[in-house]
Amino acid sequence: MLGAVLATLLFSCSAVSGRQLVKWLPGTEVNFWRLTLATLLLGAWAHTMGGGLGGGALAIFLISGAIGFGLGDIALFQTYPRLGTRLTIMMVNCLAPPFAALTEWLWLGNRLSVAEIACGAAILGGVGMALAPGENAHLDRRTLTAGIAFGTLAGLGQGLGAVISRKAYAVAEAAGEPVDGITAAYQRVLGGLFITALFLLFLQRKKIFGAKEEPVSTTPTLTTKERWRAAGPWLAFNALVGPTLGVSCYQWALLTKGTGVVLPIVAITPLIVIPFAIWMGEERPSRRALAGGAVAVAGAVALVLVSR
Repeated sequence: MLGAVLATLLFSCSAVSGRQLVKWLPGTEVNFWRLTLATLLLGAWAHTMGGGLGGGALAIFLISGAIGFGLGDIALFQTYPRLGTRLTIMMVNCLAPPFAALTEWLWLGNRLSVAEIACGAAILGGVGMALAPGENAHLDRRTLTAGIAFGTLAGLGQGLGAVISRKAYAVAEAAGEPVDGITAAYQRVLGGLFITALFLLFLQRKKIFGAKEEPVSTTPTLTTKERWRAAGPWLAFNALVGPTLGVSCYQWALLTKGTGVVLPIVAITPLIVIPFAIWMGEERPSRRALAGGAVAVAGAVALVLVSR
């Protein structure tokens, strides 16, 4: 239980710090460097006290990380500057469970029950309430549309990554080479770092995003050195609390309590983010937006419970 609670708090801190980072640096660049730092920290443990690159499911863990940490987090850091912390985390954390359930149905043959479908509908309804244009008058239509698209991709990446990670654990157990949680996190982050590095190189060569990949700082006259000086502490903090400690606590929780207890706790992360976001000076959500978020989170918790 302690691991799940710590993971929820750490993921909330990661979300708020991630939003601050994209004020100073482009989202893809932020994601690359935070995963690089996390790889070094997790790798130091995995290659000394863990399994390193061993285990019977390295390739599957790498694919899981490429989708979750790679494609999913690339979309996540494109959503932050468009929707803000509260809406971004609500979308990603609440859409990931139904995406994961749908993937298990299509890939592993685990059919959806009526209760699971009802929970998925509640999630989508709550997300729709919170993202209604009238509830987000500070966002222009183009920004809101792009944010919803990127947030949906981020939720899809997280859900797919989780299902593939579960498959990797099963394969490792069947091969008689079980992998501990931190080693699994290290192998997943490696996959994510590879995809992020390729995407960053592609952007730097093609420049296809133009202004969309610019930071959203209110002081655009700052030099690159000044931006890095401002972003450096946030970057180190985000790498530590998110893909390093947060994921490690999450894996520790899964090893001690199981998904039926852990996932409902982690699913309340969007609610924990709200006071952090208000404290950091972001917009104050309306009652309707808060109600929509509460419905979506309740649906996500219920989906996890009925799925077990």
